[in-house]
Amino acid sequence: MNKKREPLIFELSEEGKKGYSLPEIDVEDKDYIPEDLIREDMGNLPEVSEVEIVRHYTALAHYNYSVDEGFYPLGSCTMKYNPKINEKTASLEGFLLSHPYSPYELVQGNLRLLKTLENILSELTGFPYFTLYPSAGAHGELTGMLMIRKKLELSGNPRKIVLIPDSAHGTNPASSHFAGYDVKEIPSGKDGYLEVSKVKEFLNEDVAALMMTNPNTLGVYEREIKEIAEVLHKNGSYLYMDGANFNALMGYVKPAELGVDVLHLNLHKTFSTPHGGGGPGAGPVGVREDFEEVLPIPVIKQDNGGKYIVDFNRPNSIGKIRSFFGNFGVLIKALTYLLEMGAEGLKQATELAVLNANYIRENLKDTYELPYKTGTLHEVVFSEESFKKFGVKTVDIAKRILDYGIHPPTVYFPLIVHGALMIEPTETESKRTLDTFIETMKKIHKEAETNPELLKEAPHYTPVRRLNEVLAAKKPKLKYKKEE
Repeated sequence: MNKKREPLIFELSEEGKKGYSLPEIDVEDKDYIPEDLIREDMGNLPEVSEVEIVRHYTALAHYNYSVDEGFYPLGSCTMKYNPKINEKTASLEGFLLSHPYSPYELVQGNLRLLKTLENILSELTGFPYFTLYPSAGAHGELTGMLMIRKKLELSGNPRKIVLIPDSAHGTNPASSHFAGYDVKEIPSGKDGYLEVSKVKEFLNEDVAALMMTNPNTLGVYEREIKEIAEVLHKNGSYLYMDGANFNALMGYVKPAELGVDVLHLNLHKTFSTPHGGGGPGAGPVGVREDFEEVLPIPVIKQDNGGKYIVDFNRPNSIGKIRSFFGNFGVLIKALTYLLEMGAEGLKQATELAVLNANYIRENLKDTYELPYKTGTLHEVVFSEESFKKFGVKTVDIAKRILDYGIHPPTVYFPLIVHGALMIEPTETESKRTLDTFIETMKKIHKEAETNPELLKEAPHYTPVRRLNEVLAAKKPKLKYKKEE
C-alpha cells in the first residue's frame, strides 16, 4: 500500500519529445481544412515519449482499488465479485457484434435471452411482468414511479405526494420528484423499521405511493411491510419497493407476495455484474398484473408460432425510457450468473451474505457502537460514538483503514445514524478475509485510544495523503501551470 506518488504527465514533459512518428506526406498538399477551424496554438500539451506514456498510465492504473484486488465492504452498494465467465459470455461474437438496428428476425436469440431473463426475474420476485430497459437503480426507480403516475392518471387523478421513510435509499426522493411528486419523509421506529401506525398518520387522498427500501439502509427487514401494503391499498395508494438490497432476500422472499406493487432490482449488485465508476448498470422493474398496460415500449412477446416479436403499439404505455433494449451486455452477464447459480445457489448466496454481515456485527459490537440493536441482514451499520472520547471521527477511521490495504466501508450514511460506518461484506468473502478485517477494525480502535493523532493524520502510506476536501471543493485546481 506504500506506493510512491506518480508525477503528473505535465511534470514528465520535456520539450521536443514525441510519442509518435508519421510518414512524410505523399499526396498533394492542399488546404482541405477551412482557415477558421485551424488552431495555431495547440495549447499546453505534454511532450513525452511512448514508453513514458505507457508507464505513466500503467502506474495510475495500479492506484485503482477493485474487488479483484481485495476486500471491498462498501455498504448499500454491494461491490460483489464478478465471475469471469460472465465477461466471457457477454463477449461471445453473436452478442458482441449484434447491431442494435438489426431486423428482429435476425436477432431472435437476443430477444429470447431478454425474455428468458424477464421470466427468471418474475419467478424470483413473483411479479408477472418485467421491463429490462432501465440503465441503473435510480433509473429503475424513476421508471417505476412514472408507471405508478400513469396508472393513477388513467384512473382520473395522479395525486400529489409520495411518502418515503428516513431509512430509504437517497435516490428515492429524487426519483419521486422527477416523476412529478412532492415528497414527505416518515421517521422509522426505534427498532429501525417503519411502523404501520406511523404510515397511517401520513395517509390522505393526495398520497400516490410509499417508496420503501427493504431491507432498508440499516440492513433491517421491514417487519410490517404487509400491513403497510394493506393500508396503502385501502387508501388507493401503491407500494413501491426499492429492491437494491434484494441480495438479502433472493430465494427466500417474493416481494409480490408481501403486497408490493412495483419493484426495481439492481442487476449490477444482486446479480454480480460489475458496477462503480458510473456504470454500466441495469435496474429492471417488475410490476403486478394490472400494470401491464403502462410498461415502457417496446414489449417483447412471442407470436403463436413461437417467434419473438416487438410490440410498440401500446397506447397507455409510459413510452420509451431507454434506447434499444437497455444495457444489453449487463443483462447477458446477469443471466449467466442466474443460470450458473440456479435456485439453490441463489438461496445459498443469500444465506452467506446474511451470515457474513452478522459475523462482522457480532465480532465488532463490543468495540464499535451499534446504534440499532435489531437484527440485521446483509449489512450492518456502526457509529463513531465509541471514538468520540478520543477526538476521532468516522472520516479518520476510514482514512486509517486505507493504510491496511482495505477499502473503507460507506461512511456517514444512512443519515439517521450520526457518524455512520456501513459495512456489507457480500456472500463471496471468506472467513479468513472477514477475520482480517475484524482484526484491523479492532486494531484501529486501539490506536485511537493510545495514539489518536495517528488516525487524524491518516492515511500514511497511500500515494496521496489526506486532502483538504473543503478547500478542494471551494477552490478546485483544474489546470496545470508549470512553475517557473
